[in-house]
Amino acid sequence: MQSYTSVLRSLPYRLSYLLNFGVAFLLFSCGEKKTDSLLKTAVSLDYATGFKLYQGDGLWEIEVNKGFVGSSETYRYLVLDSGVQVNSANYDAVIQLPITQVVLTSTTQVPHLDALGQMDLLVGFPKLDLISSTTARERIATGKVQDLGAGPSANPELVLDLQPDWIMISTLGEDLRYLEIFRQAGIPAFINGEYVEQNPLGRAEWIKFTGVLLGKYEAALAQFEQIKKDYNEAAKLASSIPEKDKPRVLSGVMYQDIWYAPGADSWAAQLISQAGGQYAFDGNAGSGSLQLNYEYVLDQASSVPIWIGAADFASKTDMGTREPRYQAFAAWQAGELYTYTAKKGETGGLEYFELGYLRPDLILKDLIKILYPQLLPDYQPYFYQKIRN
Repeated sequence: MQSYTSVLRSLPYRLSYLLNFGVAFLLFSCGEKKTDSLLKTAVSLDYATGFKLYQGDGLWEIEVNKGFVGSSETYRYLVLDSGVQVNSANYDAVIQLPITQVVLTSTTQVPHLDALGQMDLLVGFPKLDLISSTTARERIATGKVQDLGAGPSANPELVLDLQPDWIMISTLGEDLRYLEIFRQAGIPAFINGEYVEQNPLGRAEWIKFTGVLLGKYEAALAQFEQIKKDYNEAAKLASSIPEKDKPRVLSGVMYQDIWYAPGADSWAAQLISQAGGQYAFDGNAGSGSLQLNYEYVLDQASSVPIWIGAADFASKTDMGTREPRYQAFAAWQAGELYTYTAKKGETGGLEYFELGYLRPDLILKDLIKILYPQLLPDYQPYFYQKIRN
């Protein structure tokens, strides 16, 4: 979840499912219907900029142009309906529908299967304890999902043994050396670059990417349209707040004398802004994580009244004891401290890091409820909760 509201002490936890393995391709075609032409029509996307969709007769083409931060390569994938046969030599990965089993490598991909009613396809995932989805955990409990260990790149032989129809990876670009392994094994690998998107609805729109790979595009479109509707309706509520009445909002935490916080152009900062908050570091450009010194943060934000994303502390007292420097902030003194840990899976995974990308509408409503409870009087926050005193 590439959410920069998380604390750095949870960073290894999150990167454990980002440092996964590379891209491969499968060149095969079989069936009865032959198509000599790959004439396609572009399918418009509303917010996502990291991939493109094209639809043809019995086929889909996907182009991923932002698979990871700093990537300059475009990956081309082909999805063929059952029985369709084409020349697929120029694609990085090719699959033929229907799909019977898949491997995922990031918890943010798991909700796509839930939303599309396809959880029964999941056969492998790294570090199963990270998964919170109840339907996924039911499969795990019955031994239907292989634990791939600390990271699938460290256990490629486990994926080779599973021989899934495809594997979806989330990568920082450092593990593409596994290209040849999976190419030779005939396992199509698809790079999901949702975390590169900074528009909250842009990340959610990657469900269309998964929908195409499963032959469930229409279902994915319907899911996204509802999320978009709910998000925009909530944002409209907050847009009515006059600028002078918008509270300033602090985010981030200390780790080894460095304050980590979302950049002003990031996904997390955009959600704060859409919820009607004035982000304390809105002058610090960047879509990644800021690394600030304590003195700067104290100067910029000591009087900020609300602190969102204040880690997973048991209480305000615990927070102030573990890091006494927090006590200098007005938000700590007032107890206006909020964390995203309200929902945890049965094995300790935070649902925020799993469902948050797909459901920015829930995050947005949570933030509006914190900042302007009168705008959503009957709403109960889903991810966020106040740290008790």
